[in-house]
Amino acid sequence: MVLLRGINIGAHNRVAMPALREALARAGFDEVATHLQSGNIVLSSQTEPEAVADACSRLIADTFGLTVPAVARTHAELEAVVYGDPLGVEAIDPRLYQVTFCRQEPDSGLLDRLDAAVEAPERLYADGRELYAWHPSGIARSRLAATMARLTAPIGGTARNWKTVTALLDLASR
Repeated sequence: MVLLRGINIGAHNRVAMPALREALARAGFDEVATHLQSGNIVLSSQTEPEAVADACSRLIADTFGLTVPAVARTHAELEAVVYGDPLGVEAIDPRLYQVTFCRQEPDSGLLDRLDAAVEAPERLYADGRELYAWHPSGIARSRLAATMARLTAPIGGTARNWKTVTALLDLASR
């Protein structure tokens, strides 16, 4: 699975998913599928996830002229995210429950800054390179969500709501 940061949000970084799928297939990736229009890609590769993410970013730069960070996870890693769901009992609305996938594990300083942005009843849980955040009062008004987007950008963080995360696992499992 490859997640692109900042694709097709408003008028910026516009990429047609059919053209992206075609470019990825031409580049040698197998079983390429996309979910929604926001840079969610499922594909097959024998290459390590970090190299896949880098290859996708280069391909987008070369083909579409855009600088787009990417994060990749294996099928097993995505399964671990879904089946290890630490906030599932509390996070009852999948649209308000996000996972931020980071290219590297957030350090303790970043985690402290994120913890400081949590306002009850929000919850934040860090597990390796993933950050799980429950925003029961809404994402748009959440100081934590805004802080996460800003602070995780340098470590390649990109967030997806739980509905998208589980749909990606379903797509990858076919």
